[in-house]
Amino acid sequence: MAVMHRIRIFHSVLALTVLAAYFSAEMGLIHAWLGYGVAVLIVFRLIWAVSGAPQLGLARFHPSFKDLHLQGIMTHPVISQVLLAGIALSVIGATGTGIMMDKGRALQPCALTSFSLSGEHESAGRENESGEITEEAHEYLANLAIALVVLHVLYLLSFKWPLARFMLFANKSGK
Repeated sequence: MAVMHRIRIFHSVLALTVLAAYFSAEMGLIHAWLGYGVAVLIVFRLIWAVSGAPQLGLARFHPSFKDLHLQGIMTHPVISQVLLAGIALSVIGATGTGIMMDKGRALQPCALTSFSLSGEHESAGRENESGEITEEAHEYLANLAIALVVLHVLYLLSFKWPLARFMLFANKSGK
C-alpha cells in the first residue's frame, strides 16, 4: 500500500476519533476512552514520522514563509502549514490536559462502575484551582482545534480542491 494511501487512512481515523471525542464531551467514560485513543494515534504518528518517508516528516507542520508574496498567497503552502500546526498543537494540548484531568482513572478495571452518567468521577471530589484551570484549558484547546479544523476544511475546499478530493478518497483515479 502506498504511503499516501496510508496517510489518508490515518488522517481519516484521527479526524473521526477527534470529532467523536469532541462531541462525546458529556459522555464521561466514552469521552475519556476516545481521548486516550487520540493520544495513541498521536504517539503512533510521531513514531511514524521518524520512519524515514519524506511524506511523513514533521516538517509539514512547520510553517515556512519563504517565497511568500501577496500574489498567489491563498495557495501558498504556508497557509496549510499554519493550519496544520495549529490543529496539531491544539489537539495535542487538549489530549494532554484531558489525560491530566483523568489521571488514568478511565483505564482502571473498575472504571465502568466509578464514572457516573454525567461524566463526573465519583471520587474526584471538589476541584481545586489547578484542576479548574486544566479543565478550562482543555475546553479552550478542544474548541480551538475544532475551529481550526473547520478553517482547514474550508481552505482545502476553496483553494486546494484536488487535494481535498484526494484526502476524501474522491479522486477520479482511485489511487
